[in-house]
Amino acid sequence: MGSGRSYRVAVIPGDGIGPEVVAEGLKVGSAAAECCGFELRVDLFDLGAERYLRSGEVLPRTVLDEIQSYDAIYLGAVGDPRVPPGILEKGILIALRRGLDLSVNVRPVRTFPGVRSPLADRGADLVVVRENTEGLYAGAGGVLERGGRLEVALEESVNTRKAAERCARYAFALAEKRKKQGKPGKVTLVHKANVLTHAGRLWEEVFAEVGEAFPGVEKEYMHVDAAAMFFVTDPSRFDVVLTDNLFGDILSDLGAGLVGGLGFAPSANLNLEGVYPSLFEPVHGSAPDIAGTGKANPIAAILSFALLLEHMGEEGAAMRIEEACRQALSRMAEGGGAGTWTTAEMGDAVASALRGAEGGGDAHNRG
Repeated sequence: MGSGRSYRVAVIPGDGIGPEVVAEGLKVGSAAAECCGFELRVDLFDLGAERYLRSGEVLPRTVLDEIQSYDAIYLGAVGDPRVPPGILEKGILIALRRGLDLSVNVRPVRTFPGVRSPLADRGADLVVVRENTEGLYAGAGGVLERGGRLEVALEESVNTRKAAERCARYAFALAEKRKKQGKPGKVTLVHKANVLTHAGRLWEEVFAEVGEAFPGVEKEYMHVDAAAMFFVTDPSRFDVVLTDNLFGDILSDLGAGLVGGLGFAPSANLNLEGVYPSLFEPVHGSAPDIAGTGKANPIAAILSFALLLEHMGEEGAAMRIEEACRQALSRMAEGGGAGTWTTAEMGDAVASALRGAEGGGDAHNRG
């Protein structure tokens, strides 16, 4: 953590729309710092497609070592059609997750006023807590007889008790905290234990054992296929969803689609021990097709910065940012709806709402 109320943030703008949405997140973060009385010290890191194309470097060890000295990492997006798939994603994002032991991925799923979505009339407010380093994403497996008629491709799911335990402990503590805020205080373990019997048994055992320390938190198990259905038909069944890497990836994107799209989906990649900095990023990709057009939705990036501040202990600032996003989105809906403001105008509107201004500054209804 930072010294006093001054925080050093390593910023990786990345590719495509990454620099655009990051700029708005930093704009709002700076407004929050001014309003709430703390200091943000920001350093930009040149990581992404341009560096790779220029030098062949993805994430040099010296840069990773330097980033480790920061209080937090703020990432825009990585991915570029000029670079073969997987090089930047694995070389930067996955490398940071593993190199900094970012064991838990937290993805809030909630509706916002004025945002058209399948759940707009019912509302949703849940959090997916996803194991972030293991499962089918661990990289274990291989190929036999590649290219032949008898080719066999193997992907192995790796699950350790240590990873499941710390993920479960975080989920239960979060549910306990949410209960104090008037929310259900419930953890739903989502897996496919009737088919994936080995990994499912491990997760169920850990869920039961860790849950004993949280008697005030309601507990439930649900198969992943049923959970996907209830995400759509009855999201109020969920408060905190605890699951593995693959299922968490799928369910959180499903949740994002139900509340307006990936432009409303922030995330946190947490190092729970505090040994390394945690990483915060919007869930969406780099969207190179709209880069530079001002069409990118910066809300997910702004809310990701709110998660960063909350993790730093600035919960008041995080709450003000979320409320400012709600106010700005409501104003946009009144003035014509989605697409009536540019990326920068939306950032201006959120920053203005955060400062408590009556108007939206440069953010105005262009429709």
